[in-house]
Amino acid sequence: MKAGSVLELMRDTPLVALRGREGTPPRARLWAKLECAMPGAMKDRVALYMIERAEAAGRLLPGGVIVESSSGTMAEGLARVGILRGYEVIIVTDPRIDLLTRRKLECLGAKLEIVETYHPEGGWQLSRLQRLQEVMAARPGAFWPRQYDSPDNAGAYEDTLARELLADLGPGLAAIVGSVGSGGSLCGTGRTLRRELPGLRIVAVDAVGSVLFHQPDRKRLQSGHGNSIIPGNLDYRLVDEVHWVADGEAFCACRELARREGIVAGGSSGASYLAASWVASQLAADRDVVVLLPDRGDRYFETVYSDVFLREHGLWGQGAAAAPQAIRYGVDVAERWSHSELPHDGSVLYHLPQVRRTADLARDLGLE
Repeated sequence: MKAGSVLELMRDTPLVALRGREGTPPRARLWAKLECAMPGAMKDRVALYMIERAEAAGRLLPGGVIVESSSGTMAEGLARVGILRGYEVIIVTDPRIDLLTRRKLECLGAKLEIVETYHPEGGWQLSRLQRLQEVMAARPGAFWPRQYDSPDNAGAYEDTLARELLADLGPGLAAIVGSVGSGGSLCGTGRTLRRELPGLRIVAVDAVGSVLFHQPDRKRLQSGHGNSIIPGNLDYRLVDEVHWVADGEAFCACRELARREGIVAGGSSGASYLAASWVASQLAADRDVVVLLPDRGDRYFETVYSDVFLREHGLWGQGAAAAPQAIRYGVDVAERWSHSELPHDGSVLYHLPQVRRTADLARDLGLE
């Protein structure tokens, strides 16, 4: 295979068969979509798509500036595409950014703005948006991709990843499982797949302590999925089921994924592997289940894959059970791996009413 640049490698990722967890062997065929096989990670698709769309619309001019709030893979994707397209890239992030990602961003020429204070109402995301507003004010005409609210986030997956899955698996695809942070990957992919496969089951994976699916906001160590505010790209109407996974369970599942499948991936991949293995154990042998694995595990060498880190945070040996605990959506609080159907009859709000939305925050900060 020849490619004119790494931009041409931001698509057509491998689909690999998995054995599933030892304690819950799947009946259905279980596949991993290795988004982690891209030059950076899953958000490469989004970065390229958003920049191309902004160029076409005249919102990003030659030699312009790109500013975004990100704690990891979106930042790297924008930095990589930006350097090849001739843009200055400024990333607003927080102390959770790992050393490897920070060094990569610096090597790719990105400038970092790191906030230091966790906002009591909107968490790191709100703190980052406040700093982003300051950066934008100092850089008139800068392009903000708005990964949490721009339809181009989901559009990147609708136009590429979903089509790849349809070509590879076709009508046998029964379920797709993916972690949710901005909502773009799961909802964008699921929207196109649902049009072609009306019976498709769409399963979201969230972190214990995240507000995305009607849970109280609590500090958590997982990054890449979960949130303290509600992103506009999360389309609740598409999601059939949600799984919440605790920090220790997600991190131990990463090691299980490595031992069982030979895949060293990030924390959201471990959490998704738990859920997907269980979902595949519930379906018939002639059906296919796909789990999205967003990024590689090398950036987590000091956290997820550090015995010292796990012991320091009391997470050592906190492997997940063979099956999730069933809880009542909007009633029970998830403390460990749990799951629930999403109510679509209006009987329960999708999220707590006091939780703020990213679009509202942007408007309040004058970023509209």
